[in-house]
Amino acid sequence: MAILIDGKATSFAMKEELKVKIEAFEKENGFAPGLSVIIVGDDPASAVYVRNKENACAAVGIKSTTYRLPGDTAEEELLALIRRLNADVSVHGILVQLPLPKQICEETVLATISPNKDVDAFHAQNVGHIMIGNYHFLPCTPAGVMALLDRYDISVEGKHCVVIGRSNIVGKPQAMLLLEKNGTVTICHSRTKNLADITRQADILVAAVGRANFVTADMVKEGATVIDVGINRLPDGTLCGDVAFNEVEKKAYAITPVPGGVGPMTVTMLLYNTLTAAKESLK
Repeated sequence: MAILIDGKATSFAMKEELKVKIEAFEKENGFAPGLSVIIVGDDPASAVYVRNKENACAAVGIKSTTYRLPGDTAEEELLALIRRLNADVSVHGILVQLPLPKQICEETVLATISPNKDVDAFHAQNVGHIMIGNYHFLPCTPAGVMALLDRYDISVEGKHCVVIGRSNIVGKPQAMLLLEKNGTVTICHSRTKNLADITRQADILVAAVGRANFVTADMVKEGATVIDVGINRLPDGTLCGDVAFNEVEKKAYAITPVPGGVGPMTVTMLLYNTLTAAKESLK
């Protein structure tokens, strides 16, 4: 039976540690870290994510403000709000909830957020810093994966790490972080030939494709660590990941569940990024 990598418990422990750090920061500097979240439209999943972020901020002592804009908001109106928040010294982190309505260019919005307040680490400047290993912020989901590996004493060094997925949000930065920890990294995607032959070589396999139960037992090497980043909703309403958990668990050394694996860590790493941004604002 595989070791269950419990993201929910790890997230709780890390938030308790963070709460102490934020209390010390506020006592020393006279203000709490501030996070502004912008949501455009009424996408149900986005609304849930934003509520989770609000609750998490309140739990650790981060001052959180949410701006809820209607779905027909013009791009320039959103950009004007971002510019105001860029100039507000009480705001240390800015997060625009994705996806955005079709009339708004996501790339333009992300480029408008100050790199110093880009706690999602999506700005091209921060992406470049990650590439060269000189960064303040990391994208929250890949950072959460690395934190789980660290907390469970799963070493990356010298391991063959296979990432399925090449998105800018997860796949690409995940590969960079594994490489930084001296893993030998292969990125697979929809055009990869003989995918299962490659994934069976992985000591650490990260699935981030957004396809329910995509990774089956025959694609996994005996004793591998399997990290499931996917969150998919089945027709009956239940959540599942990109990994067929019940069958893969029998072969893996360690595995993350869905829900309760990587998901809780994403918000936790956002909170850590916000504290980092507040500290950087003092320099």
